[in-house]
Amino acid sequence: MLDSVLLTEIRDRFHHVDHCPYQGPRIFFENAGGSLTLKSVVEVNTHLASIPDNQGRDNPASRELVRIIARARQDMKTFFGVDDGVAFTGESGTEVLFRLVRAAVLGSPQGGNVVGSTLEHPATASARRKWCPVAGKDNINIAHDKDQAMVTARDYLEHVNADTRVATVIQTSPVSGMAVDVKAVAHAIRTKAPECFIIVDSIQHAAHGVMDMGDCAVDACALSGYKVFSRHNYGVGWVSPRMSTLPHERLDGTADDFWELGTRDTGAFATFSEVVNYLDWLGSQVSNAAKRRTRLEAAGHAMVEQEAHLVNIAINGANTQPGIRTLPGVQIVGGPDNPYREGLVSYAFSGIPSVEVVSALNERGIRTHLRKADYFSGNILDPLGMDSCIRTSFCHYNTEAEVLALLKALTEITRV
Repeated sequence: MLDSVLLTEIRDRFHHVDHCPYQGPRIFFENAGGSLTLKSVVEVNTHLASIPDNQGRDNPASRELVRIIARARQDMKTFFGVDDGVAFTGESGTEVLFRLVRAAVLGSPQGGNVVGSTLEHPATASARRKWCPVAGKDNINIAHDKDQAMVTARDYLEHVNADTRVATVIQTSPVSGMAVDVKAVAHAIRTKAPECFIIVDSIQHAAHGVMDMGDCAVDACALSGYKVFSRHNYGVGWVSPRMSTLPHERLDGTADDFWELGTRDTGAFATFSEVVNYLDWLGSQVSNAAKRRTRLEAAGHAMVEQEAHLVNIAINGANTQPGIRTLPGVQIVGGPDNPYREGLVSYAFSGIPSVEVVSALNERGIRTHLRKADYFSGNILDPLGMDSCIRTSFCHYNTEAEVLALLKALTEITRV
C-alpha cells in the first residue's frame, strides 16, 4: 500500500479530492462513474482552449499543436503498451468501441460468428447486436458466471470456433468490478481462431491497473478520458496494424489507416499526455525503473495494491469497525471473497432500498452511486434477482480513513 507521505502528494495533484464545490466536504467513492481530474489536465486544457489556430498551418502556433498531438499519440501507445498500430481520439470511449466493432464485423471475412459475453457494457454488446445481422454473422453471447460476476478463458474456448471472425472482451466490469484475464482470453481465442479480430473494452480498467495490449496480443482497445484522470468529451482508441486498414469511415484521399474525422481537439491529446506524465511520476516514486513504460507499469501495480487494500477494508472491516459483509441483509455482487475484484464493491440490503442508502450516504458527505437493473446494469443485476445496488468505487488516491468513514455511516444507516 502507498505510504502516507506519498499519498498526500498524490492527492495534492487532483482537484476536489475531499471537497465538492457544490456540496462542501465529501468523500469521493464514485470513481467508476469518472475519476478525479488532475490539476495539470485542467491547466493544459484551459490553455489550449484559448488558442485560435488549427493544426496543419504554416505558423508557429499550428506547428506547436501538431507537435503536441504527435507526442500524445506516442504517449497513448506507451500507455496501451504497444509499439505499432494507430492511436486516435473520438467522441467518447463508447463511440470508439462502436466504430471498432463495426469495422471489424463488416470488414472481416464473410459469414462466421462474433463472440462476446453478457458481462460486457452496452458499448460492445449493442454494437455486436446492431452489426452482426447486417454482416450476416451470428452473434454469440457467452453467459457469465452470475455468482462470481465473471467470464473466463475457458468460457470463450467453449464458444469460439474456426469461424469466429471477431471477439469482444471487457477488461473490467463497471458494475461488478470484476477484472477479466484478457491475455488468457486472447490466447484461448487464438488457439481456435488465429485470425479473429479481438477488441477490448478497457474503459473501467484503465485507471486501476496496468494496460498491456501488446502482451495480450489483441487488435484493438478503447478507453475514456474522464475515467482515467482526464476530462469528458473524448475517447482514446488503438488499433493494430492489420485491423487499422480494414474499411472504415475516413475522408477520401487520407491514408488507409486514418481513423479521425475532422479537426481533432488538441486539448484531448495534450490532457492524455498529462495522464501519462502523472503515471510516469507515480512510477518513479514507487520504483527505480529507468524506462518510461516500465515506470507506468510500476504505477499500475502500485494502484492495484492500494485499491486491493481499500477493498479488503471495505468488505472485511478494520480497527474494530465491521466491514460490509457483516451488515444485516447484505448481498455483495460477486460475493465477498472474489479474487477478481478490482477497486469496486457493489452491494444491496434486503431491509432498505439502495436508493435510500445512496441518499443517506450523500447526506453524510460520502459520494457513491445507485445502479439500477437497466440497460447499463441489468445484465449483472437481473440474474442475481437484484433491482438495484450501491456501487462504491475506489481509486488509489482514496485513504483508509475514508473507507472507515463509509463503514461507520453504513452501520448507522442499516441499523435504522
